[in-house]
Parts: sequence; C-alpha cells; structure tokens
Amino acid sequence: MSFRENLLHKIEINRLADKVCHSIASASYESGRKVDKDAMRKLLKFGNYTLRQERDLDLYLRHPDRDKGLILVLDNDLTIYDATIDDVVMRKSPLIKEMVSIRKVIKILNDSDVVVSRKDESVRRIQAESLAGLDLSYTDADIADITRDGIASLHSTYAEGVKESLALLAEILGYRPPSKAFSVRHYEIYGALVKKDSGEIVYGPAALYSLMNNELLLIDQAIGSFDKEKMAYYQKVGAGEQPAPFKGEDAFYYLKEAVINQKSAVQ
Repeated sequence: MSFRENLLHKIEINRLADKVCHSIASASYESGRKVDKDAMRKLLKFGNYTLRQERDLDLYLRHPDRDKGLILVLDNDLTIYDATIDDVVMRKSPLIKEMVSIRKVIKILNDSDVVVSRKDESVRRIQAESLAGLDLSYTDADIADITRDGIASLHSTYAEGVKESLALLAEILGYRPPSKAFSVRHYEIYGALVKKDSGEIVYGPAALYSLMNNELLLIDQAIGSFDKEKMAYYQKVGAGEQPAPFKGEDAFYYLKEAVINQKSAVQ
C-alpha cells in the first residue's frame, strides 16, 4: 500500500480504538449500554485476527493455524486469552457435563492462568499490533502529493478532499482536534495541543477549515486559553472578523513546509 493509504489506516485504527475504549467506559448493566462491537470487529480486521464461532461465542484468533495462541472473546469484557480454543470455550460457555468436573469448575472460576488482558488493555494491544504492521515512512514527494490534492479540492469546493488532506498532514504533525475552548462552529480544526499543569490549554499553530464557506485558515502561533486577548483574536479569525496569517492554498503550503521541517529535524 502507498504511504497515503497506510496513514489513512493509522487514523482509522486510532479512531476505532478510541471509540471502543469510550464505549467500555460508558458500558454498564444499569445503563444498558454495551461495548461497541461493530467498531471492535473493524479494529480486529486491521489486526488480522480471524473469526471463529464456537457455541454462542465469537472468537478472534491471532494465529488460527496454531493449536494454542492469542484468542479474543468478543463480549463486554474483551478478554484476550493465551490458550486453546477448547479451553476458552469451556471457560466462557461451559456445558453442564463440563461443570460436573471439579478440575474444570476450578478453571471456569479462575482464568488468571490464561488471561493476557481485558477491556481497554486488550483494545490498546490490538491497536498497537495493527499500527506495527504499517509502513509510515514517507518522502517529500508524498507530502507534495497530499498538499496538491488538498489545494485542488479547495479550488473545486470538494470538502471531503480538503478534510482528508488536512487530516493527513495534521496526523504527521501530531496536530489534534481542539478542546472546547478552541472549538468554532462549522469548522474542522487541527492544531498543536499542550495541556499545562496549571490547567491552561495551549493551542496552535492551528488550521481551521470552514465547512460552510470552503475556506482554509491557519494561525501560526500558540495561544493559551488563559490569555484573553489572544483568545479573542482566535475567535475573531474564526468568525471572519480578522484576517488569518495564512489562507487558502498558502495554509496548505504552511503545513507542507512544517512537515518537511519536522522530518529534517529528526534526521
């Protein structure tokens, strides 16, 4: 796959993992909320886990060709076992005849000998495995292609194309969506985000794409959430009441140069 495809996969893998972890945090018997199994299935596909259905269980195998290996049970616990399929099935969905055996009952009641991880830890493990399989090395030409596509999409008012190119460049730079204080309605926003011990959020440089006006703006400075003057400036730029330092294709060129400079700094 190309660098662009691999980077899109990285973004999707991280999105799915975060979505599943969020659903784990809100899942409870009282609320009736459950783990987002659809998102987990998609994440497992990225991790090359193979589905095997046994009894009432959906089992996902890391190495389906082995007698014993990593097996995730797709339920609210998202437990990963290092065991055989028969062992996992017996522990998770035992038959009456299996519960007659004292030895098997002990295994059913205590699975610590075969459990590798549960819940969030399992999700992050599979996320890491999925990311490890991606080649995320890139050339200046790759960045130029992404920038060119973004500018072309901007000129043709193709919002999805602008958003994709913006998201790709932001991912390389480590830019993140804004906290609530820096959100602007109807804008897709990415920026460098730092949380200070004092509770202040420092945001920027930041790229702001207006979904209503098909306008890309870029503020090339870091703005602290406690700085009222700079916060007012940030909001005025978003409202179109004050010009942004970079606009349109110049904003894309700024991001392109930032990526190239970042790459040079680590070489």
